[in-house]
Amino acid sequence: MTNKMINKILAIAGIVILTQSCIPKVAEKYANKSVPDAFNTSTDTTNTGEVKWREFFSDPNLIALCDTALKNNQELNIMMQEIKVANNEVLARKGRYLPMVQLGGGVGVDNVANYTRAGAVENNQEIVDGKPIPETLPDFMVLANVSWQVDIWHQLRTAKKSAVYKYLASIEGRNFMVTHLVAEIAKTYYELMALDNQFQILQRNIDIQQNALKIVNLQKTAGMVTELAVKRFQAEVAKNRSKQYYIKQKIVEAQNKINFLVGRYPQDIQRNSANFTELEPEKVMFGVPAQLVHNRPDVRQAEQQLTASHLDIKVARAYFLPTLMINAGLGTQAFNPKYLVSTPESIVYNAIGGLVAPLINRNDIRANYFSANANKAKAAYNYEKTMLNAYKEVSNQMNSLENLANSYEQKSVQVDALSKSIDISISLFKTARADYVEVLLTQRDALEAKMELIEIKKQQMNAMVNAYQALGGGWR
Repeated sequence: MTNKMINKILAIAGIVILTQSCIPKVAEKYANKSVPDAFNTSTDTTNTGEVKWREFFSDPNLIALCDTALKNNQELNIMMQEIKVANNEVLARKGRYLPMVQLGGGVGVDNVANYTRAGAVENNQEIVDGKPIPETLPDFMVLANVSWQVDIWHQLRTAKKSAVYKYLASIEGRNFMVTHLVAEIAKTYYELMALDNQFQILQRNIDIQQNALKIVNLQKTAGMVTELAVKRFQAEVAKNRSKQYYIKQKIVEAQNKINFLVGRYPQDIQRNSANFTELEPEKVMFGVPAQLVHNRPDVRQAEQQLTASHLDIKVARAYFLPTLMINAGLGTQAFNPKYLVSTPESIVYNAIGGLVAPLINRNDIRANYFSANANKAKAAYNYEKTMLNAYKEVSNQMNSLENLANSYEQKSVQVDALSKSIDISISLFKTARADYVEVLLTQRDALEAKMELIEIKKQQMNAMVNAYQALGGGWR
């Protein structure tokens, strides 16, 4: 190896060492990925979140609604376009570490001054093909240019990897939206069934109160009660009829919400609400907290974003190092188009390589490097927050399912007792052993208990859906 080449290598090494030593030192934030061993005392790894939503839900009407939503929901389709944008960014980053080849042509006019090097050379050859070269020459050229930034520090490849992880994060974002969409449709569907049942309960209660009103009217005629009793029963009937219109409006709104989620204009929702109170929530197996990383799309999205942010720091750090650029061109050039294909006389070429290192005014590079580190810290905190939220949601729904089951059992006992007390109060009222106020209060308490029972059943079904979603189910 010659002394000249050794000096060049030492100079390049010196530039690299000098620039690398100027990279600022930043304390990086690393995400805490540790999770508890179990949600409770159980360490069973059976996890309902791994069950496909078509297998988790058994109602064919609900399954059909979810199917339609996954095709037509506008928010989901917007997310699909964002995924395409992220994929195109991967292709763009991949293209940046490949040579850029351009092909072009040009034409111009050139008059070389005699008192220049080109003019002096030209004066030695004034005849081409037996004709004198004119003083003012046209210039025709066809040239292919190659420009290539040699990825010696893997800066461009790392940027491409970062784009890949961001693309994967966008896919997980789409999956997370699917879980929310399926869960929202299911919860609104159960709410609609609950409203149907509450409407039917009101109708049956109004019938009971109207019968009681007839009895009160008869007793008033017989002088056993006053007009006050009649008016109180009339007011109670009117109040419950008013509630019916309120529930009708809620039914309309619930149906329109489902129609919006499935991407269609308002129409009736197919459903079978007759046996709503007999529905039993699907058994949910919670597994262990570590499975949330694999099952929940939002956790995986946060993890992909964290990885991408780590790669972005490597890219930002590489900007402090020298950049090797290679530029080359090959083509033909002549003052007459017919000579463009005459080789080698018309061939022109050039090649140049340059190593450029930023030494002065690097504020822009430093700012980008600091921003990349801040973004990584933000991604780390976001990952920790997402994991904490996932654990919190699972814990909440685990307890909710148990508490709602116990609440429904006790409320059923109350409803059964109050339903029987309605007939008893009317019998006592007929024999003047109870006044009308007791009848009214008994009917009112029974109605409220039945409505609350339906509400608890709806909460039970929603808790089942929420638990399934919290475990990461609903997107497969």
